[in-house]
Amino acid sequence: MADQRARPHRPALHSDLTAIIDAAGGTQPGSRAELAAATAAALVHAGRRDCDDDRFVALADRVGLDTLADLWRDAEPVSLAGALWALYLLRQWCHTNPDEVARLWRAGQPMSAADAVVAGVPDYADVDAVRRVADSVLGGAYRGDFAVALERAAALFRVLATGRRELAGADEYGGSELERAQRNERVAADLATAANRWRAGRLH
Repeated sequence: MADQRARPHRPALHSDLTAIIDAAGGTQPGSRAELAAATAAALVHAGRRDCDDDRFVALADRVGLDTLADLWRDAEPVSLAGALWALYLLRQWCHTNPDEVARLWRAGQPMSAADAVVAGVPDYADVDAVRRVADSVLGGAYRGDFAVALERAAALFRVLATGRRELAGADEYGGSELERAQRNERVAADLATAANRWRAGRLH
């Protein structure tokens, strides 16, 4: 990253995120891709060896989503950093706009039964269910099968994309909703590919 101003204080995590960033290359220009890959790998390693995955699930709450954005939002979508960024964005969306997510889910679920089962959201999703599932998906990346967590997130994005398409016709901003649906589908496809690469040992 080009900005070399003093980094503001960040709250500590189990493995101090600031220390991870510094060890991975700090904020030196020309190292953004390497920094993204190194911090993502360090975080997944630390999270998967720690018995308290709640700390890692709530990472964005503790250090700020902007901090993670600075690290990962420009990473290749089909990469470890890109996949983690998608998971944290999904959780943030579900926690800050659960009504919207629940509405899209209820619209898309009847047409996406198989994906709905994979995602694990109850048939009639309320805001609490949406938040719980988002935490469960991200938590699975640290305490369970990482590829399964990515597949659950991909399925959730596909159902939400279907919901957007279903609701677009009744929405005066239907064109915008269709564009968002396409973006959701691209994220889902990237996560599914990332899951396959993780299983093959090629997600970096």
